[in-house]
Amino acid sequence: MLRQGWDVTWTVLRHGGGKVGSMTQVQPIKTGVTTRGGAHLPALDGLRGISILGVLLFHTGHLSGGFLGVDLFFALSGYLITDLLLREIEVTGAVSLIAFWGRRIRRLLPALVVVLTVVTVLVWAVGSPDVVRTTLSDGPWVQLNLLNWHLLAESAGYWDRFGTDRVFEHLWSIAVEEQFYLVWPVLVLVIARFGRVGRRVAVAAAAVSAVSLVLMVVLADAADPTRVYTGTDTRAFSLLLGALVATPPVQAVLARAVGRSAGVVLALLLTGIGAMWFLVDGVDSWWLFTGGLFAHSLAAALLIRLCAQAPHALVARVLAWRPLRWLGLISYSLYLWHWPVIVLLGPQLAGLGEWARTVLVCAVSIGLAALSKYLVEDPVRFRARWAAGRSGSLAFAAVMIGLAVLWSALPAPAPATIDIAKLG
Repeated sequence: MLRQGWDVTWTVLRHGGGKVGSMTQVQPIKTGVTTRGGAHLPALDGLRGISILGVLLFHTGHLSGGFLGVDLFFALSGYLITDLLLREIEVTGAVSLIAFWGRRIRRLLPALVVVLTVVTVLVWAVGSPDVVRTTLSDGPWVQLNLLNWHLLAESAGYWDRFGTDRVFEHLWSIAVEEQFYLVWPVLVLVIARFGRVGRRVAVAAAAVSAVSLVLMVVLADAADPTRVYTGTDTRAFSLLLGALVATPPVQAVLARAVGRSAGVVLALLLTGIGAMWFLVDGVDSWWLFTGGLFAHSLAAALLIRLCAQAPHALVARVLAWRPLRWLGLISYSLYLWHWPVIVLLGPQLAGLGEWARTVLVCAVSIGLAALSKYLVEDPVRFRARWAAGRSGSLAFAAVMIGLAVLWSALPAPAPATIDIAKLG
């Protein structure tokens, strides 16, 4: 669900003669969100805070449509990544794929590795046999960024699946984003070779979004829409509509269409999105899978762009509220940690009231997310020189090998057996 709405905050710097040194010289700027021109956009941090809050409330049983926070994350990811790529093309005339993927790895992998390792060892030590088996089965697919397809292959229904037997199931959305990060920059790089980059990227994003919508409508199953909800092909529009509004031609059209009414339009968009979050009910809201999710993603993309276009509007200023922004800054780690906390603490919290359980889950999850951000994410991302270049590649290889060893070294409990002779 989710980044990325998650902290894509890099700018490409000229390094001698207008070229990027070794095609890998990038400089982190601030820990908040920036966009074209390098302007800091606190409101987008706030949107990430709202997104993760919706997901938390959904998973703790308080907001039936809170899962739509993932769509807002997707739209933010598409917008910010595309803005980053277009800025790099503007400066260098191309996209360094190795540098881009290196930045994504340094941004996303450290916190994920910590969660995978800690949760797996903890589950193996104290979890039930069923949870241990699913954890060791799902882990390699998380590592390969293919968990969404693994879960679909197991025919696990999305809304029925969120029980107590899987601690990594929420990472399906991380897999979708990682697949996007792998493919979209390559397509943008190819487009950049033909000129008129902004216009061609806009056309590509709109065309693929339309195809993705058609696939969702055609493949949707009224009995269980899991396939279209978690499939990369049928969810691509959520990311690409964000990418669409990051292109200069679309931004120019929006600026002319909205004019001085940006504040009013922002309020209407936020109200509409909020109403959907309160009214939809997952699998029972069939209209979501015949165009509703597309409409929500489009509204989210427009909300994101207008927050950037009109940062002084009332809605943008409300979204820039400091506590909400801080929640957005830790949203990636908070998303990683919250579901394992819910699963592992569930039996111990059975005697508490519903809201007391929610408060405790949120407090533990936020605490772990803050530790992750300040002790793992930021140090590796901003201060660890070994995390870049050849040493970074070696570290990445070592981590991948270490995770593979983890999945294979821990013995899984034998499946429960049934003595047929004793039946009847």
